[in-house]
Amino acid sequence: MKRKRLVWQIFPSFLLITLLSIITAIWFASHAMERFFLDQTATDLTDRITLVRYQIEPHFRPLQADRIDRICKEAGQLSSTRFTVILPDGTVVGDSQENPSHMDNHAGRPEINAARQHGSGQSVRYSKTLDRRLMYVAVAVTVDNELTGVVRAAFAVNALDERMGAIRWRMAGGGALIAILVGLISLLAARKISHPIERLKQGADAFAAGNLTDKLALPETEELAGLAQAMNQMAARLDRRIASAIQQKNELETVLSSMREGVVAIDSNEAIMSMNPLAAEMFECDRERAKNRSIQEIVRNLALQNFVAKAVKAEDSLEDDIPFFRQAEHILNIKSSPIVDSNEKRIGTLLVMTDVTRLRRLEHMRRDFVANVSHEIKTPLTAIKGYVETLFNREVDSAEDTHRFLGIVIKHVNRLESIVEDLLALSRIERENFREALNLATVRLGNICQTAIQVCHKNAEAKHIAIDVQCGEDLQATVDATLLEQAIVNLLDNAIKYSEDGSRVEISAENRDGMTAIHIRDYGCGIAQRNLSRLFERFYRVDKARSRQLGGTGLGLAIVKHIVQAHEGEVTVESRLGEGSTFSIYLP
Repeated sequence: MKRKRLVWQIFPSFLLITLLSIITAIWFASHAMERFFLDQTATDLTDRITLVRYQIEPHFRPLQADRIDRICKEAGQLSSTRFTVILPDGTVVGDSQENPSHMDNHAGRPEINAARQHGSGQSVRYSKTLDRRLMYVAVAVTVDNELTGVVRAAFAVNALDERMGAIRWRMAGGGALIAILVGLISLLAARKISHPIERLKQGADAFAAGNLTDKLALPETEELAGLAQAMNQMAARLDRRIASAIQQKNELETVLSSMREGVVAIDSNEAIMSMNPLAAEMFECDRERAKNRSIQEIVRNLALQNFVAKAVKAEDSLEDDIPFFRQAEHILNIKSSPIVDSNEKRIGTLLVMTDVTRLRRLEHMRRDFVANVSHEIKTPLTAIKGYVETLFNREVDSAEDTHRFLGIVIKHVNRLESIVEDLLALSRIERENFREALNLATVRLGNICQTAIQVCHKNAEAKHIAIDVQCGEDLQATVDATLLEQAIVNLLDNAIKYSEDGSRVEISAENRDGMTAIHIRDYGCGIAQRNLSRLFERFYRVDKARSRQLGGTGLGLAIVKHIVQAHEGEVTVESRLGEGSTFSIYLP
């Protein structure tokens, strides 16, 4: 419902009462004046009838209609009044304006009937004959107490109507003036009443907006002054309480915001009561909009929902790792604990969430690394031990077998040496101060690519693989030439190993979007999409049997990744099974 201001509720009432009073007074006054003028006119007509009646009474017995008609016309001309003489049966025998013989029977006229019954009568009505409103007054004529006729006088009241209309307009104008004056006075009175209340309302609005320091002025009215004083006291108390609450809230917000864990408080219905910014970031939602909404509406994660359902019902704390997808898969370690009020009554549950994705991944990588290193080192050691024990026990008779066994031992020793060297290289590259130790210089990429090709030329020639180079002579980059050469050699060596005999490998370099890009493409067996994301992990192999057969340590791509990252660059791979692979290095 649309609300109105107090002044527009008081003022219309005052104005309506004034208008009704003025209209009523004008109506009664105009009707009283009209009645007065009609009574005066009736009295005047009665006097005129009396003069005419004495002249026509002698002509009723015997009836002299012509004489009566002539008297009517003479009297009507002299007094500007229409006189009509009617017999008791309603026959008109004289009229000052019309021929009596042409006039209707007047027995049914109201003023005639009243005159016959009561001696006189009057009526005001519209005359079709004269096309105007007339006032009729009729007086009975008696001779020897016997009714012999009726004399009627008629007078047009149009002038009276016009005069009354003018009087009414004057009265209406005066009433309008009075209404305006009274309206202005009413408006001033209403504003005087409502103005202090509006001031109180403005003060209350200021209090509601948080401005509790200003004080309300005390109105002159005792009741409103008491209300203003009570509101000032209320504002002072609220200001103190709000300041204390804000301080506590700020302290809590500071603690929650500085936490490295996401914190969510939910009620017994699993609706969110509050959360800190990190939790909102984890759930990818707005903190304010999430309030009072079910956690199932905010997070579409079945494992989390099941954990919350258990935590709400549990009496003690719970803890669990839950997989959570946010742009990528994450692992959240969630701990729950009951929330109780001052009466030790449970009012909700607190969830503390820690993103342990990196920690769990590192643990997994550590386990895999230990297992892979153990396996990679144990395999050649086992072979070396077996062949050495065979030779030591002199179980080999021929020099040819002895030479073959020693060759196998040397092969596995070289493999161990390669693994150790690659591990040491990774250890050096991963040091925090390794970037500061880079020997950066502006070099031609074409020279680095040519050097890498010379290193891998023997392996490529053995498989009859052609290496195509597309690199501009003026293309330069600021890099550590030795390390970049090692990265290109590792990628080129992999491309040669996994290419079919007689195929080709392409090396190209270009400037793209402010970066220097180096692409090594082969047309070998390719890599499945599911393996691409883990390709740069240590000891990860797509085909372990084939990789060991080709002599790889499983650390080459990991070394490439760390060399490129040390240059603040990025290495990517695109591949399809049966179509080959393209490794790209992007350097700033």
